[in-house]
Amino acid sequence: MAKGKFNINFDALERLFKAKMPPLIGTDISSSAIKMVEIMEAGKGIYRVERYAVEPLPKDSVVEGNINNIDAVSDALKRAHKRLGSNVKNLALALPNAAVISKRILVPAGQREEDLELAVATEANQYIPFALDEVNLDFQVLGPAPNSPDDVEVLIAASRKEKIEDRVAAAEQAGLKTTVMDVDVFAAQTAFELIEDQFPEKGKDQNIAMIDIGATVMAVNVLRNDQSIYMREQPFGGNQLTLEIQNRFGLSPEEAEAAKRAGGLPENYESEVLHPFMDMLGLEVARALQFFFTSTQFNQVNHLVLSGGCAALPGVDESVNKRTQVNTVVANPFTNMAVSSRIRPKNLTQDAPSLMVACGLAMRRFDP
Repeated sequence: MAKGKFNINFDALERLFKAKMPPLIGTDISSSAIKMVEIMEAGKGIYRVERYAVEPLPKDSVVEGNINNIDAVSDALKRAHKRLGSNVKNLALALPNAAVISKRILVPAGQREEDLELAVATEANQYIPFALDEVNLDFQVLGPAPNSPDDVEVLIAASRKEKIEDRVAAAEQAGLKTTVMDVDVFAAQTAFELIEDQFPEKGKDQNIAMIDIGATVMAVNVLRNDQSIYMREQPFGGNQLTLEIQNRFGLSPEEAEAAKRAGGLPENYESEVLHPFMDMLGLEVARALQFFFTSTQFNQVNHLVLSGGCAALPGVDESVNKRTQVNTVVANPFTNMAVSSRIRPKNLTQDAPSLMVACGLAMRRFDP
């Protein structure tokens, strides 16, 4: 894949689509936790999960992808890194999709690099509602334009400087260095490529919907031949289940969250709280698919891949399959990887669906 070098406004960071990576740790700063993953090469084309850590974040430290409390996030990064036990201090971080304007554009093929940069900047100006000196901008040449032989297709990505600087500052305060800044949706797609061989013909010419159910938001990204053809977010997430546990059993938010993960709730929890929530989750996914059908020329989704914290709930794939009648799997990007002896495989399988972004970021280490 040809890559463009774009130094405009990229003094804060190295490039979004950067090559020749040093060892690094994939680090996902979500609204509920810091997730870190370190992956090593264990032979030609074989990867090994070396370490991972999940560190809860104090409530409202991160809201809708924005860091509200840099100190709290920095402290959690420090704790997560200590728990990880790695001497690698380089991080690959991601911006939330909502903080990034990404657009595919066409520019004339065969340009020199300086001319290409100028063409991209000129085009980007049309789509970015801020002054270019307020944003960090990068681009990647995707290849020849499908229906226009004289053009190349270029992906541009731009974000307000402060969105990037907040993440970089939180990492620096924790004694860590941001080497890569990606976008969470691109990182999740990188992780998806590790599991697509479980689908017939590796999913070729099929519509595969990645459904990430986090604490507050359900994000839908429909892929066709590894390209995103539809994205949407809707307000629904695991916090609704935590709240119901709190109210039903008189627990604090922290107790309810811990009980949701570790079990030990009264007998009526499954029938009266968990099953109704999972049924509602299935309905939300079915609703998301309807939006996809009415917004595009497609009327079918071949597979659903569930990720995020809620995807770890036992039986969630069956609930979604029942409501949608679509083949549903729970994401585990580590299925074909070796696992180091310091990791308990059962714990990794349980946490895997919520580690998609962190795993995709960790894979940036192996960029050509």
